[in-house]
Amino acid sequence: MSLLAGDIGGTKTRLALFEWRPDGLETLAEAAYPSADYGDLDGIVGGFLAQQPGRPQAAAFGLAGPVEGRVCRTTNLPWVVDADRMQKHTGIPEVHLLNDLEATAWGLAALPEQSLHTLQAGDPQARGNRAVIAAGTGLGQAGLFWDGAAHRPFATEGGHADFAPVTEEEFRLFRFLSKAHGHVSWERLVCGPGLENIHRFLAADRQTPVLDGLAREIAHGDGAAAIARAAHQGDDPVSRAAIDCFVRLYGREAGNVALKHLSRGGLFIGGGIAPKLLNHLQEGGFLDALLDKGRMRPLLEAMPVKVVLDDKAALYGPAVFLAQRSAG
Repeated sequence: MSLLAGDIGGTKTRLALFEWRPDGLETLAEAAYPSADYGDLDGIVGGFLAQQPGRPQAAAFGLAGPVEGRVCRTTNLPWVVDADRMQKHTGIPEVHLLNDLEATAWGLAALPEQSLHTLQAGDPQARGNRAVIAAGTGLGQAGLFWDGAAHRPFATEGGHADFAPVTEEEFRLFRFLSKAHGHVSWERLVCGPGLENIHRFLAADRQTPVLDGLAREIAHGDGAAAIARAAHQGDDPVSRAAIDCFVRLYGREAGNVALKHLSRGGLFIGGGIAPKLLNHLQEGGFLDALLDKGRMRPLLEAMPVKVVLDDKAALYGPAVFLAQRSAG
């Protein structure tokens, strides 16, 4: 069974053609495209399919944004993706749209154990719901309901819920972002652009000029990567403070997600940022913040917490969804 899967992000769109076999997925073709260079997803899919020998039997795409029926207006791109329109234009018999974190949740089933790094072992006999939180271009969240026999992924838009400051510095951070954006969600802080927001605030709050070279990198390149590099090299104390703040806030919201989904079966940290900051996540601030939930600390300590190291989980997910749908 030939399946087309897509991971559609604000920065990059990845497509892959898979063959579903009893022993799992086999990748037949794969390509990546800079999302901002295209006016819609249809053009990317059409170009990819033109290079393939035949048409897949089904397609599914994970998109950063809420899916309403068979349409998705992407959050970080000016795209409207319509499954019926794509089905008609491509000739693919079956096309489905998934939220990108729902897709990641489906993709967990295709990952070997070596693709996961354990931050907290938790209870080895853990069973129950699972949850996924993933910081990248934005902040995605999804749940996996445990029905007693299998996990059933479902989408949320929890990353857009209200940010809750705790310390005096965080209240100043909240006011700083509120002046610029009005509503301050967790996504304003826990994602790539969020790290830049934290760094910008700390430089202003501490009245510390940003180094010229770093300022140029932030303005004209990947700002989050530049800040992380400066923190690692020790060139800029504000960058290190920004990373520490980012990791702490990521851990706190991860703990919130775990409680809201009662994810006794495990909490999974996905997205592109976590593997790059793995050393920082292991230093303790992340788990300290995750577990700092008062009377609920023992509940959280029993939950396995794992970082997803394979960035293709969101690409595997739509294919797993299609395969399981086909299997009935």
